[in-house]
Amino acid sequence: MVFESSYPSIASLRASCPLPPDKMMSEIYLNHPTFGLLYRVCLLEANQELFTTLYAQRLFFLVTVNADKVSFEPISRTDSRLLVENRLRQLRRLNSNEDYNSLNEIYKRTF
Repeated sequence: MVFESSYPSIASLRASCPLPPDKMMSEIYLNHPTFGLLYRVCLLEANQELFTTLYAQRLFFLVTVNADKVSFEPISRTDSRLLVENRLRQLRRLNSNEDYNSLNEIYKRTF
């Protein structure tokens, strides 16, 4: 089941932030219509991000951002872990050490 919402896009929210990207808070939250506040685990692609419930971190959502809507697709913990591991491999291939180390810490805490 995919939940859709007409929330403003995450990209437009970031674009309206007065701070430069390197000075923005690294923690990003999103309000789910049913499950409440979600915490961003990582960016997967240009328009896809992985979120989890803030406190329990048991429910995971693949959030897809389009121009006019945000969709929440619930995915399993195992699938979430695989997506993060793939992102870690991608960051390592790109030699993005700072991003890799940051995501690796999140990976260790979450999984």
